[in-house]
Amino acid sequence: MSSEYNYLCKYIIIGDGGVGKSNLLLRYSHGQFNPEYQVTIGVEFGIKDVDIGNNTFRIQIWDTAGQENFKSITRSYFKNSICAIICYDITRKESFDNVTSWIEDCKTQCYKSVHMILVGNKTDLNERRVVTTDEGKELADKLGISFYETSAKTGENVEKVFQDSLNEISKQIDQGKFDFEDECGITKGTKINNANQKKKKKFC
Repeated sequence: MSSEYNYLCKYIIIGDGGVGKSNLLLRYSHGQFNPEYQVTIGVEFGIKDVDIGNNTFRIQIWDTAGQENFKSITRSYFKNSICAIICYDITRKESFDNVTSWIEDCKTQCYKSVHMILVGNKTDLNERRVVTTDEGKELADKLGISFYETSAKTGENVEKVFQDSLNEISKQIDQGKFDFEDECGITKGTKINNANQKKKKKFC
């Protein structure tokens, strides 16, 4: 991975334990899937570079533990996140019912303009589905956030979740909607800093 990028964006993946957050991260960052469930202790971390137009975006993704006893640890990672992916398991109604609680955590802990995405995971287990697509979409519409259904196992829509959100963030950067001095979850990277240094030298 190159040491140079234009923008560093902090993402978090949140939701109840066992909804597939770690495998979403694994699928997106490494194209892999782990069929054996392992409890995340605190947080896990992934990183990926994505080119949009002339800019390279480095996405720093924090996968947080969903268990209640880890919440005091994981809440500290909400701060200064530009994007929050809130996950539930389409085969577990309780994980869907708890989405509103996770949304409230985002509103109180994350950056004021955090981009929130609702994700119903495990579409590969459609025969065991208890939360319909319409229910997920209706909740997302009510909350005013984006909605996707994914499968970390097959890769369905996983890339799209991250790519669409990054496209929107890139557009908002171009529109000047972020104050980079306000810990918005985006920091200017080495390419921009190096370019600014060259400009300064040029005009000295």
